[in-house]
Amino acid sequence: MSLFNDIAGHWIDGAVRTLGAIGRGFGSDLSADPAPVTPYDIIYKGGKVSLRHYRARNRIHATPIVLVYALIKRPYILDLQPGKSVIETLLKQGFDVYLTDWIPPTKEDAWRGFEAYVNQDLANAIRAVQTAEKVAQVHLIGYCLGALLSLIYTSLHQENVRNLITVAAPFDMGGRDLPIYHLMDRIDQSAIELITKIHGNCPAWMVNSMFTAMSPTHHALDKFVGLYRNAERDGYAEMFDLFERWMSSDVPLAGRLFTELTGDIFKRNLMAKGEFKVGGRVADVKQITCPLLNVIGEMDDVVHPNSSLPLSGKVGSADRRNLIFPTGHIGVAVSAGALKKMWPEMGAWLADRGPVGN
Repeated sequence: MSLFNDIAGHWIDGAVRTLGAIGRGFGSDLSADPAPVTPYDIIYKGGKVSLRHYRARNRIHATPIVLVYALIKRPYILDLQPGKSVIETLLKQGFDVYLTDWIPPTKEDAWRGFEAYVNQDLANAIRAVQTAEKVAQVHLIGYCLGALLSLIYTSLHQENVRNLITVAAPFDMGGRDLPIYHLMDRIDQSAIELITKIHGNCPAWMVNSMFTAMSPTHHALDKFVGLYRNAERDGYAEMFDLFERWMSSDVPLAGRLFTELTGDIFKRNLMAKGEFKVGGRVADVKQITCPLLNVIGEMDDVVHPNSSLPLSGKVGSADRRNLIFPTGHIGVAVSAGALKKMWPEMGAWLADRGPVGN
């Protein structure tokens, strides 16, 4: 089964890239990010993170948002086009936003695991925000693997987080609701060691194959049918091009992080069991006492809803809630419904739990 998924993933990945090239006229440079939609300043750069600062024109809320993006693709999906941007939506609600732009690891970074990404990179980035803003706490929003990083950080550094929002969090990996979970089961320790021995890190092409294998029909066919049906809509072809570019923006996973993610998180489910150690300390979500909003895509085919739902029952927060929205994994960032309803609801939730003022 794992061999089939691997072959299917490579085939569909090639089909997506070929069809995407046809749609773009074979001329686009996929190695570089598109020009930014919303202007930002870089206020911190260290380790493997660059921190962007987006300023609200009419800032209302004193506590800023730190938005922790996933590690496996580039972050411009959150700021794709004017009117189709998570960043824009949050700024319009009066929040200043800081976004983690993770720097792709090189072979020399193979040693980097959750300890380096959480207790060094993310901790230093948040410290930079606290210093720049002169605040003791931040609002933390994490998306996908960024939600996992945010959970670990908050469990270890609760004092720095005023409110926590997790979006599509891969928390409880004990179930086997998606094919990718079964694929992870079949990757034994010797295979993981071989991958990291040869490459140092988990290569970007392998990340892409696993991501594609999660929902091959959606990634390979549905998008192109959608392009055909909506070709006459203003801006649709441009958005499709940007989306395809993002779909090909995979970056490697640092070797140690890949080993911990596959072994400790996926296979042994240590995060949900409250047994996952980072830097010698247990990252137990029971230590999280700040308000938690746990956002779940009802049709998520990358992180199954059942992997996210148990989180709210495990944290120590008195103020905790699941928000289930009818979208998929990528839809939380780009769908019109999410941008119109879900992200404003998230902003309103934060506004109700934070001080007002400049």
